[in-house]
Amino acid sequence: MIKLQLIGYLGKDAIQREVNDKTVLRFHVAHTERFRNQQGTQQEKTTWVDCALWERENLGPYLLQGTQVYVEGFPTVDVFTNRANETVGQLQLKVMNIQLLSPGRRDDDRQRQTAATGDDDEALDQPSDELPF
Repeated sequence: MIKLQLIGYLGKDAIQREVNDKTVLRFHVAHTERFRNQQGTQQEKTTWVDCALWERENLGPYLLQGTQVYVEGFPTVDVFTNRANETVGQLQLKVMNIQLLSPGRRDDDRQRQTAATGDDDEALDQPSDELPF
């Protein structure tokens, strides 16, 4: 058995779809590794993982762009030819376990919360007690 564990950030909001009468949440998680090359220059390498989470549609509203997550599951590699006629591999993960580590916020969420409370950044720093599980 091969199992992959990953901590990273969602690149965009999760998309919910129905496949064969089952619900799947699709989302992309990015992990960026920072290191110094042989010349001592700071480098970054980002790895994207295409994730599929089955039968957990109640998490959809919480899987927003910028959310930090821990995911683990079974990896596969999908090989395809892109528009430039290059063979490319895409790392995919069938998610078996997910934990939300920090919430993602979009500008429209920030504006709505600020307007509702009258506070600016102080309201956003307060932890939320609402968890989907």
